[in-house]
Amino acid sequence: MHGTLMDVKVIRDAVRLACRAPSLHNSQPWRLDLDGKGVHLFLDTSRVMLSTDRSAREAIISCGALLDHLRVAMAAAGWKAHVDRSPNPNNLDHLASIDFTPMKLVTEAHRRRVDAILIRRTDRLPFAAPTEWESFEPLLRLACDTDAVRLDVMSDDVREELEEMSKLTNSLRLYDSAYNSELDWWTAPFKFSEGIPYSALVSADEVKKVDFGRTFPLPRHRERRAEVPSDHSKILALSTYGDSRKDALICGEVLSAVLLECTMTGLGTCTVTHITELRTTRELVAAVIGQDAVSQVLIRVGIAPTTNDAPATPRRPLDDVLRFRS
Repeated sequence: MHGTLMDVKVIRDAVRLACRAPSLHNSQPWRLDLDGKGVHLFLDTSRVMLSTDRSAREAIISCGALLDHLRVAMAAAGWKAHVDRSPNPNNLDHLASIDFTPMKLVTEAHRRRVDAILIRRTDRLPFAAPTEWESFEPLLRLACDTDAVRLDVMSDDVREELEEMSKLTNSLRLYDSAYNSELDWWTAPFKFSEGIPYSALVSADEVKKVDFGRTFPLPRHRERRAEVPSDHSKILALSTYGDSRKDALICGEVLSAVLLECTMTGLGTCTVTHITELRTTRELVAAVIGQDAVSQVLIRVGIAPTTNDAPATPRRPLDDVLRFRS
């Protein structure tokens, strides 16, 4: 650990930005402790969904996304992050310890990336097909920057198979009362700092345009994005070669990098995880990819109209997330 002393305000501002990271149903299952040596990231087990995410895999992926967001926010403030993953074998919920050293130069790319944190949305509406994908894909792969996570761009030839898997997943969950109770709780309209607001869900007319997604409660509102008659997004898959907590954490870091890279290029994104929650469909996705790897997350990527139809989802107060150790 490098242990450089830092201004608390810099840390608070960076953590506030990092908490814009995506999480399952906007559950925000993380806690951060600040001491004299750095920041410690913990899984908040009280926010893990016992029916949807029994192993806490998706919650840890969410924490990994926050970890990368924190690294991006600190870099824009002039600080390089040094991450020690799984630092305490006696506490598996202690996911990472992070300390910082001053950077010599903050570039325009650092600033653009942190701006992307504020712009990014989970957009469940249909996308138009992304243009110039062949020139963008190599940049996307560079952003991943690890051999621990595999990025696959799914061929259009297998899209129909993926959509059938999505429908199968939703059918298998149709009479799962515990799962549906959790889903209803996290989409309840009275939540102000967590969960998915109704404005971020798709209506009955809109859901017909996107066959590849989780079945959420259907709100009543006007049809948006009428100029996009059906979804023509690219579907990306992130996989790992193991299924440990550390694998899930690193996958979340790569997820963050992919989402921010797409956002900087002007592309809309929607993380899709329901299809990897059940063993049956998770193995089917791996079979489609054709690799001996563990399917973790899928992402829809495409072009949305210039108007942003996806509102910013709420976040918990900073003091509920960040604690100070003496």
